[in-house]
Amino acid sequence: MTEINEEDFKELKSRLQLIFDADPDQFHSDSSLKRFLRAFITVDSAFTSVLKCNKWRREFGVESLTSDNEEIQTQLATGVGKILPHRDIEGRPIVLITGKLHNAYERDVDVLTRFTVYLLETASKKCNEDVIDNLCVIFDLRDFGMANMDYQFVKNLIWLLTKYYPERLGVCLIINAPVMFWGCWQVIRPWLHDFTASKVVFINGAEHLSQFLCPDILPKDVIVSTVANNEEQQQ
Repeated sequence: MTEINEEDFKELKSRLQLIFDADPDQFHSDSSLKRFLRAFITVDSAFTSVLKCNKWRREFGVESLTSDNEEIQTQLATGVGKILPHRDIEGRPIVLITGKLHNAYERDVDVLTRFTVYLLETASKKCNEDVIDNLCVIFDLRDFGMANMDYQFVKNLIWLLTKYYPERLGVCLIINAPVMFWGCWQVIRPWLHDFTASKVVFINGAEHLSQFLCPDILPKDVIVSTVANNEEQQQ
């Protein structure tokens, strides 16, 4: 994790404090400001990015995306995305995405983006920021086919994590990846910053997965298989 220059942090907080005092709804915790500073490096860039994030949150209606929202309830019922009740070994909240339940040709990209924001927002609120402030995202690709491959969803997820949830991704675990997914990964990999790509781990079995979480906490229908020649296929 990049070390934060304390003077830069104080300057960023000072510059934003007047805005936050005038509009408490725009308040960011110290942990949030530090994530923006780590992601955007300079005080000027972090300051601008926080203001853009606040503007986006208001216009996008982030606060309305709750489990009481009918659209969110419909998406939750599909089972494609859920927040698990347990955490990984680092204490991160876990978001599980089940690829086979998603059809790229039938989805509404705007609805899907709002659901993605709901998952990120809800999982982030489960973080104990005094201990760890990032997430574990798991993609289960068992029975995954090309109809499930949604490049626009991936681009939107990268955009959200980069612009509005910076430094929230702690680790991304890919389990049960079929051979055909390696071609998809060759398309996706260049979209990622090297540091972000280093957080993506292709799991090659239950023993490997146990380095990140207890496999028993996964839903009973999630069976982790062995991926042959995993390291070789990633190169």
